Amino acid sequence: MENKEKPDFSKLKAVFINCTLKKSPRQSHTHGLMEVAMDIMRKEDVTVEYLRFVNHDIAFGVYPDMTTQGVEKDEWPSIFEKIESADILVVGTPIWLGEKSSVATLLIERLYAMSGLQNKKGQYSLYGKVAGCIVTGNEDGIKHCAMSILYALQHIGYSIPPQADCGWIGEAGPGPSYLDEEANAKKNDFTNRNTTFMAYNLMHLAKTLKEQGGYSAYGNSRKEWDAGTHWSFENPEYR
Repeated sequence: MENKEKPDFSKLKAVFINCTLKKSPRQSHTHGLMEVAMDIMRKEDVTVEYLRFVNHDIAFGVYPDMTTQGVEKDEWPSIFEKIESADILVVGTPIWLGEKSSVATLLIERLYAMSGLQNKKGQYSLYGKVAGCIVTGNEDGIKHCAMSILYALQHIGYSIPPQADCGWIGEAGPGPSYLDEEANAKKNDFTNRNTTFMAYNLMHLAKTLKEQGGYSAYGNSRKEWDAGTHWSFENPEYR
C-alpha cells in the first residue's frame, strides 16, 4: 500500500523569479499566481524567496559577471548566489505575442552564462536542482512559453518533474488578467489544480534529489571526462 505519511519538505529552499516587465510597486498578475504556489510551499515549511528580476540592474551578456567586460554595474552574480543555494527555481513570466517576456529571456541567458561551472563532483553546478515555470496572460501561449523555458532549464542542468508548469489565460484577445476581479481566475479549478500539482511535484523531486545527494557522478562528470574517464563510451573511429 502507498505510504501516505506527510513528507517533510522543511529542508528545502525555493527561489521564485518573476520576469514581469513591471517594476515594483506596479501590480504584477504573474506575481498573483506565483503567490499561490509560494503559499503552498510556505505551508509545507519550504524556505521561499521571491524577487522581481526587472527591479535589479542585470546586464545583457553571457559572461558570469559582465563588469569584467566593461559594464558599469551588474547585480547578476549576487542573484545567482541565491539561485545556486536553492533546491528549486520557479520562473514566472507574462505572455507577450505568444512568447515569454524579454526579461525571462535575459534570465535564461544569464543562467546559461553559468552553465560551465562545476559542483564538487565535477558535474555542472545546477545538477540535482529542480525547476518549473508559471505563465500568465490574456492570450494563448502557456504551453509554448513553458516548452521554451523548461527546455532551457533542463539543458543547463535542472531536473524537470511531471506537470512542472502552470498558468492562467483569459479569453482570446484583450480582456481581464489574472488579478482582475472580473476574470474570476482565482476560482479557476484547472489553474488551481495545475498550480498545486506543480508545487508538490517540484517539492517531491527536490526532496528526493537532496536526500540522495543529487545525481551520481558516474557517467556525467565533466571533470572526470576531461581527465580521460569515458566510462562505457567508445569512439566509433576506433572500432
